[in-house]
Amino acid sequence: MNLASLFKDRPPAYAIELSEEGIAIADVAKAPQTEFRPLTPGTISVSPLRDNILMPDELAAAVRTLAPVNGKRKDMALILPDYCARVAVLDFDKFPSDSREQLSLVRFRLKKSVPFDVESAAVGYWAQTADGGKLDVIAAVAPLEIIARYEAPFRAAGMNPGFVTTSALAMLALVEGRQLTVIAKLSGKILTLMVVNGGVLKLIRCIEFSDLTGDVYSTFAYVEDQLGAKAQALLLCGFGAETEERQRQFQKELGIVVEALQSPVGIPGESNAGLIGYLQGAMGKN
Repeated sequence: MNLASLFKDRPPAYAIELSEEGIAIADVAKAPQTEFRPLTPGTISVSPLRDNILMPDELAAAVRTLAPVNGKRKDMALILPDYCARVAVLDFDKFPSDSREQLSLVRFRLKKSVPFDVESAAVGYWAQTADGGKLDVIAAVAPLEIIARYEAPFRAAGMNPGFVTTSALAMLALVEGRQLTVIAKLSGKILTLMVVNGGVLKLIRCIEFSDLTGDVYSTFAYVEDQLGAKAQALLLCGFGAETEERQRQFQKELGIVVEALQSPVGIPGESNAGLIGYLQGAMGKN
């Protein structure tokens, strides 16, 4: 899982986001054009603890329709559902320059916070700059078996998922401005909450929610307690027909600006937010 930088190198030719609902696809050179192909319900069931691909033949058949017609292998970015991995922001007073030492330190910090063996898991990380010489490191970890099962039908169809990330991390390219912002991203029953301050990710939580309002408010309380400041904005993504109602609710109760996440590339929703973020970042680089 490569999270060193979304666009450190030239973006792959294709980007694909998987969700329980289906497959969102884009030819990066033709952005902002995207396609969406629904999957049979039950094909994918997202979890960080077990196999996510419950109907492999269904997924493989859908992926084969994307295969290169000339037999030439396609390089692609693969964007996975948030809940298949555990993502955290780790703060370091000092972070070694050697990549092997960095990885070892990140694995050590993750050990007590994930319910699987970190040493045999796929780990990606990305060091952000922070105030006072400290570093906030975004770290993502998932069992190798889960990542391999997501990648397998693409490799079998002649595609090379050389870059793999999660939807929420790819979506961060859509969050602009330097103010202290909370982002609430909904996909099915999974809620991903993020806090961005001055362009730096400070918190990310991915949960099966039961009380949306309580989960959002607890994040605002965390911001004030841990960062010593009040969040200035709330961005919503994936709320569909409930977006306007939730905007009015949170704006009234929190007294801050509440907006739906937007992009000139397209409308980010519950099954394509990572793809839209990836495309916007790729277009900005090119």
